[in-house]
Amino acid sequence: MNADLDLLKRLEVLSRDLVWTWLEEGPAFWSAFSPEGFAQPPHNPAALLAAMAPEEQLRRAHASMAALLSLETRRAAYLSKMGLDTWHDLVGRPLRGPVAYFSAEFGLHESLPTYSGGLGILAGDHTKSASDLGLPFVGIGLLYRQGYVRQEIDAKGQQQNVYEDFDFATLPISPARALDGGPQLEVLVEMGDETVKCRVFRAVVGRVSLLLLDTDVEGNAPEQRRITQRLYGGDHQTRIRQELVLAIGGLQALCALGIEPQVFHLNEGHSAFLVLERARMALSEGRARDVAEALSLGRRSSVFTTHTPVEAGHDRFDAELLWRHLRPMAEVLGLSRAALLALGHWHDERDAEAPFNMTMLALHACGRYNGVAALHGVVSREMFARFFPGTPVDEVPVRHVTNGVHAPSWQCPELVAMLEHVAPETFRNRPAGDPSWNAVYDLDDAELWHWRTRNKAALFSLIKARETARAARLSRPPPHLELSTDVLTIGFARRFATYKRATLLFSDLPRLEGLLERAPGPIQFLFAGKAHPADHPGQSFIQEVTRLAERFEGRVRFIEGYDIELGRALTRGVDVWLNNPRRPMEASGTSGMKAAMNGVLNLSILDGWWPEGFDGENGWAIGEARVYSTEAEQDAADAASLHHLLEHAVLPTYYTRDALGLPRGWMKMMKRSIATLTPRFSSDRQVQDYVHHIYCPG
Repeated sequence: MNADLDLLKRLEVLSRDLVWTWLEEGPAFWSAFSPEGFAQPPHNPAALLAAMAPEEQLRRAHASMAALLSLETRRAAYLSKMGLDTWHDLVGRPLRGPVAYFSAEFGLHESLPTYSGGLGILAGDHTKSASDLGLPFVGIGLLYRQGYVRQEIDAKGQQQNVYEDFDFATLPISPARALDGGPQLEVLVEMGDETVKCRVFRAVVGRVSLLLLDTDVEGNAPEQRRITQRLYGGDHQTRIRQELVLAIGGLQALCALGIEPQVFHLNEGHSAFLVLERARMALSEGRARDVAEALSLGRRSSVFTTHTPVEAGHDRFDAELLWRHLRPMAEVLGLSRAALLALGHWHDERDAEAPFNMTMLALHACGRYNGVAALHGVVSREMFARFFPGTPVDEVPVRHVTNGVHAPSWQCPELVAMLEHVAPETFRNRPAGDPSWNAVYDLDDAELWHWRTRNKAALFSLIKARETARAARLSRPPPHLELSTDVLTIGFARRFATYKRATLLFSDLPRLEGLLERAPGPIQFLFAGKAHPADHPGQSFIQEVTRLAERFEGRVRFIEGYDIELGRALTRGVDVWLNNPRRPMEASGTSGMKAAMNGVLNLSILDGWWPEGFDGENGWAIGEARVYSTEAEQDAADAASLHHLLEHAVLPTYYTRDALGLPRGWMKMMKRSIATLTPRFSSDRQVQDYVHHIYCPG
């Protein structure tokens, strides 16, 4: 009996440590344990166990014992390196205390739906790399009862926003408990005249943890319980309450757990109220004499990352709404209404009742700031120059740390195995430019091309399943036109914000149609992405793409329900990754990085990360790095460049084959993409840059 209980506990531990998602033994074990269950999205072992009787769990565990032991052995070896020979250990442990990383969303895996898009995926990859590198680190976020919108496309091509309650017992999380091991930790957050109770959950992510706060707690009023109902849902009052829970509740949770961070990292302005709560604590504990000294103390250990390249995009709250929620805090800090509001304004703001800008609060009270790509750093310095009067724009103290992606999560395991066959495993940890990366060019062309074809087939199988499910929901026959692995396939998948210009390809339909007629071979365009429920122009772009899909009869597809699973399949399975935002409005973008490390060639505007990655031989650059007098002029020039590149570069390179049917020129570019972009745009490099330049400068 004790042996059975021990085995059940081992299964539970494995299911609730998300490290399984990027150790190759993880999917291998869960596929062996429950082939039919694990194959179903969201591929959640915790939910599999919750739905299975203990006797059945034991039977399946014994039947897949070899795979179970393999995963346990690999996980134990991974965890045992902490404090001994991780990267952080080898560089002298510059962080003596943890980094507390506050973010409104975390995209770690589809089984934990606490993300909406790029910001959350970035936070998830940052967390995983912090674990891989051995950083002392804890993430702080919110646990949403309904997560973010699940997208369905109706018969008219319109996005329908679907929400469903999640059963927290089936998610890979556990109740967080105080140091004495008592009941689940709860913290209290003051919001004006109200006090809101928050439960704290913990997600284990390898060597680090993620704390998630939930207000759907017995004893809270109905409107309080709805605070954490939806990510980016509700009105401005819901939004300010979410941000108070994230910042104040998050800090209180850290204190209750005895965690004393060395660095507080604000990932966007959503958590900027943290600086006020830290100041309040400094005053109450006698570490500061007044609010100015308290804010100064916090500034030394607070860092702020901005992801927004336009001033209008920053979070703002009406002055009265802010005062209603923060008046008790202001009184403790000794701040008048005007003084509190001034912390959310430019220094030269003339309207004392202007909306409170969360980015301004972060700039006032953090010691270091950064954008997320080199070009975004330039844009941010120009945008924030007003905050630093008298400082030349190029000396405005906003650095940049270019984003990266977690290679073990996004790079296809089959490709990794092929790479390890031509070079030692350690070369994948070498920096960009290291000669070890030249081993990529030794990959066998035929083997690499067969791998690309298999990845395409896997992607098309997923798309067929989703299209069949949609057809059944709409009482329609499934699409009769099959996708072909022999056809050049171009992917466009991201949030459908208007500046990302999802319809740029179709802005000159006669030219596009002529291009398709003259092409040396066919093209398949695959689109996916959600628009925010309140973004009606973005939703109209989705409807336009679905309408055009009917016109182009199978050569254009829109796949509903964009999520991590579909994103992973697309960035592994297409041939070309299309990215055409209106420059310079893309802060970074990361999906193209995921595609690049899988040999998918980027066809992109020189915006975000691409100016740093493009070398003339590892993809293509759309348009010019210049400023246009009007958006219409910019759109026309970029569309013309896109069509020209498709006709004269992309299509000929793909369809030029040798006697064996292999596109040798294309494969040379694939290898260069993998070799030059994988090390430079990994989240390991990103987190290392944060440690050296932002967390522990000098």
